[in-house]
Amino acid sequence: MSTDDIKKPRASIRKRSNAIKEFRCKNLIAVIEDPVNIGNIGTVIRNANALGVEKVYIVDPLNALPGDWQDMRESRSISKTSASSIKWTFVKRFESTEACVEHLETQGFISVVTSPHVKGKTNAYLHEGDYTEYAKLAVWFGNENRGITDLAIERSEMCIAIPMFGMIESMNLGTSSGIVLYEITKQRRAYQSAYLRSGRRGKRSEPLPTEMPREDGSA
Repeated sequence: MSTDDIKKPRASIRKRSNAIKEFRCKNLIAVIEDPVNIGNIGTVIRNANALGVEKVYIVDPLNALPGDWQDMRESRSISKTSASSIKWTFVKRFESTEACVEHLETQGFISVVTSPHVKGKTNAYLHEGDYTEYAKLAVWFGNENRGITDLAIERSEMCIAIPMFGMIESMNLGTSSGIVLYEITKQRRAYQSAYLRSGRRGKRSEPLPTEMPREDGSA
């Protein structure tokens, strides 16, 4: 194998990394609370990476996952279920919801949770929410069986739900995370394209692109 053959993959990775840099959603974190299925964890990480979410946090009270991101990257099960997205997505593990919430709040993040409407909270269907209002946003997804915890709801700013029109009013974690994160990243990418910082101040003279160019070079 020639030196050129060895360098090509790295050059290709660097080219792709530079191409997607402007499309990543800054200060956006997807939080998975107490997931039970390793396949769902991998799917959420894959969705987050594909849609431009900056980080994934996992509340893992049973210590089912390695505590360090570098160790997670070496996990065959997570790598396989995430289609290797774990290698390109920063993932942080927490032992409790309380620890995760406190870390987020210390860093200035506002949380929203995916949940059916809750009395006493601000509730919205997914398409009704404005996800550009907060400079730092964490989006929580609950346990596959029990849903989101009361503590996460209590410490959140809003509950968001996907409108459903079938006899079965539920979706699995992988599907729901993809739908929710698509809407939120779409809004935040459009916002980042137009404004330099939060508060809709400092409008860009030249908007950033909001869509990746196609293979043929067209927008």
